[in-house]
Amino acid sequence: MDEMTTIGLDLAKNVFQVHGIAADGTVAVRRQLRRGEVLKFFQSVPPCLVGLEACGTAHYWAREIEL
Repeated sequence: MDEMTTIGLDLAKNVFQVHGIAADGTVAVRRQLRRGEVLKFFQSVPPCLVGLEACGTAHYWAREIEL
């Protein structure tokens, strides 16, 4: 997996969309994740900027993936 600098996370009830961009602007990852896979995914990537959509659960997910 390329070194991601930015990740976009589309929040949902069951299936989340992840889109990661490398420093040179190329797509590093584009995946669907089930709810149970989200935290495991973020534990496997280095710290980077994460953009979340504004919704009712955005603060919850921001706190969960912050560490």
